[in-house]
Amino acid sequence: MRLEVGFTGGVLDRADRERNNPEALAAALGDWRARLLKLNGLDPELDGEGRLVWVSLADLPEDAEPLFLGYIDGKPHFTPLRMGQRHGVARSPALFAMLGLMPPDQASLYACARSLVDWHQRHGFCAACGSATGIFRAGWARRCAGCGAEHFPRTDPVVIMLAEYEGRALLGRQAAWPAVRYSALAGFVEVGESIEEAVARETLEEAGVHVTDVRYVASQPWPFASSLMIACIARAEDDTLSLDTTEIEDAMWVTRDEVRAALAGDSEARFIAPPRYAIAHSLLSAWVAKA
Repeated sequence: MRLEVGFTGGVLDRADRERNNPEALAAALGDWRARLLKLNGLDPELDGEGRLVWVSLADLPEDAEPLFLGYIDGKPHFTPLRMGQRHGVARSPALFAMLGLMPPDQASLYACARSLVDWHQRHGFCAACGSATGIFRAGWARRCAGCGAEHFPRTDPVVIMLAEYEGRALLGRQAAWPAVRYSALAGFVEVGESIEEAVARETLEEAGVHVTDVRYVASQPWPFASSLMIACIARAEDDTLSLDTTEIEDAMWVTRDEVRAALAGDSEARFIAPPRYAIAHSLLSAWVAKA
């Protein structure tokens, strides 16, 4: 089974070799074929086929700077940065629909651009001395004007996991989600912690379930704001639940047949599955396929 994972499958050449090369960057900026991603805030614009809309670099707004993403088919691609704008991690209602329309290569490219823009907007000042920072490395870093410290985009690791017990998997839901939607449990990896330890800790904290034998399934960039979702499956020692209701509203054990029905969009399914672009959907698909 080939596992499909949202926000992956990109074709972007990130061209790290040219980020510290002023001549190469000047050539990319002067290339008549260069393309600029069209954004509304942090949301993309899509054409009729669900693909990202690109415009000429001549259309760069006066209050924006171009961030170099890399090359696609030899053509330089940029995304606009407006430092005065901050949009947070919330997704607009329109974006929910657009994420479901984008082909994998387009979603991957959008994830890169969105995360990079968001990082810059949150790092205008140095964490070491508080002075203003400026762009360098073609947009892939910021340097402090005061102490010279260099700051690079960060990705926050998040574990997302299924605990399984006697042919059933554990799912949970947050109160803010659409009614009857359930998904895999998840949580940030803490400092000084391995992936396996984070899976065990988060499952115990949220659902009161002890797990062992953690195995990796897949990973996914998640651009809200910039996380790496690390999907795992673990073996539960028992099926007794003790929920932390500040984290999840409800949890339940589901069978493979119940998961299959939810993934198929069956109106009679016990729960609504996560959307296809979420790695929880891929994780459930992988678990069902192992039956």
